[in-house]
Amino acid sequence: MNLAEKYAYMATGKPYDDLDPILIDRRNRATELTNALNAAPKAEQRAQLFQELIGRAGSDPDVNPNFRCEFGDNIHVGDHFYANYDCVMLDGASITIGDNVLFGPKVGLYTSNHLFDATERKLGGCIAKPITVGNRCWLAANVTVLPGVTIGDDTIIGAGSVVTHDIPANVIAAGNPCQVLRPITAADKTGFVGKDFI
Repeated sequence: MNLAEKYAYMATGKPYDDLDPILIDRRNRATELTNALNAAPKAEQRAQLFQELIGRAGSDPDVNPNFRCEFGDNIHVGDHFYANYDCVMLDGASITIGDNVLFGPKVGLYTSNHLFDATERKLGGCIAKPITVGNRCWLAANVTVLPGVTIGDDTIIGAGSVVTHDIPANVIAAGNPCQVLRPITAADKTGFVGKDFI
């Protein structure tokens, strides 16, 4: 299989060989590009390297060091994406992120999982399931999102949460495992109107 065929197979959710030389080479490329991104002193340089690294990046990405990903090719990000320090995305399957999404420091999105059987795991067996984060979401510091999760538009995930299942739109959710705490309502508005507020 070539790389595209390998990714297509991995997207089926069937076990794959994580030690495949094609995947190892692609991980090495991602490491080289993220090393360059993390060493870049200016946001504009980091944005350019991020757009080169991932499958699709919308306009105006702002990615702080130290960003890490497994391949990069399977990450698709909308406009105005912000990732605070130490973001990790393991993209054995697709990671799709909407517009105007904010990640706090140390957010991790992990599509891949090692197989449970010890012998299969030793041989490099993995499976991957996609992750989707909707538009205008905020994932606070130290949030972990596990394989197969979808987070709906406008949702906030509280700091330190471990998201093990889908979370609907327009809610505040937190905990381990992450659970919906309440909807976001008009009562949450403060009257803030942007740069001219103060």
